[in-house]
Amino acid sequence: MFPTRIVSLVPSQTELLFDLGLDQEVIGITKFCVHPQEWFRTKTRVGGTKKLHLDIIRRLQPDLIIANKEENVKEQVEELAKEFPVHTTDIANLDDALQLIKNIGAMIGREEKALQIASTIQKEFNELAHQITASIPAAYLIWKDPFMTVGGDTFISDMLTRCGFENVFENESRYPTLSNLKLQTLNFKLLLLSSEPYPFQQKHIDELNFLNKKILLVDGEMFSWYGSRLLHAPAYFQKLREMVYNT
Repeated sequence: MFPTRIVSLVPSQTELLFDLGLDQEVIGITKFCVHPQEWFRTKTRVGGTKKLHLDIIRRLQPDLIIANKEENVKEQVEELAKEFPVHTTDIANLDDALQLIKNIGAMIGREEKALQIASTIQKEFNELAHQITASIPAAYLIWKDPFMTVGGDTFISDMLTRCGFENVFENESRYPTLSNLKLQTLNFKLLLLSSEPYPFQQKHIDELNFLNKKILLVDGEMFSWYGSRLLHAPAYFQKLREMVYNT
């Protein structure tokens, strides 16, 4: 028997569930599950990824909750696991993400569709890899005040590598904080400002012009969402590389 009352606590996995065709089965999502828009407007919202409303989830009586080790709070997930079946994912790279897609598909009765999505993603990333001949030293910022970047053990760092960028913080872990001084003294050519979780804008590029680096705003979903959004990432990465080389 496959689950028929699913609550997703992870935006990227909510989008995956939609692409797997579970419109009726998904009954609850977070306020950050913005894709697809029709679900964002109509599905019951159960709070934020870090601040879940456990009372709302309990009222929904799910037979499957999908969570993530990094995006959700451990104590809240453990509390829910006492009452409901919880599947918690832990994603560090593309291989993990592809396995996640296959696992979710098998779990919810959409194995064939999931395998098709995973296969297409793998194919597109393989084609992208053949086009990359050189790596560009880059830093990727996810937060401001203080500035925060990504270490080599994160999914975003793996995406940077597959995009043909060399993460200058590859030897650090998780999400190190940075000072203006450290940014000034680092040896890199490209600074990427993510659209999430901090919504960097043009004004932030202007504020960082003192670095004398090439600075670009990038779509954070393409670098950090590890569900079916990955179908669109290779094409986006190729366009981003072209932008870097042509400006």
